[in-house]
Amino acid sequence: MTWVSAGKFEDIEQEGAIRFDHGGRTYAIYRGPDDSIYCTAGLCTHEAIHLADGLVMDFEVECPKHSGAFDYRTGEALRLPACENLKTYPAEVVDGEVRVALG
Repeated sequence: MTWVSAGKFEDIEQEGAIRFDHGGRTYAIYRGPDDSIYCTAGLCTHEAIHLADGLVMDFEVECPKHSGAFDYRTGEALRLPACENLKTYPAEVVDGEVRVALG
């Protein structure tokens, strides 16, 4: 597992998300309501729309296209039309920098 720098923690709004591209793949990094940090695959499993553009509330992200929803802590698909879970990745904050474990 390789830890990759994904940006500054302060650049992510509380209950917000940012897009992170690395190695030809897209990820979404979320800041929870309790300032926890999470990372998932960046595209909705229903139609490959960027989830970082979606609505983030509590620990859920809603796809901006068809309103499918996921729990970004676990990747679980919560609302149709999304029915396939998201892949999740370990994430941490070290000295104000978000790091994600990929691979």
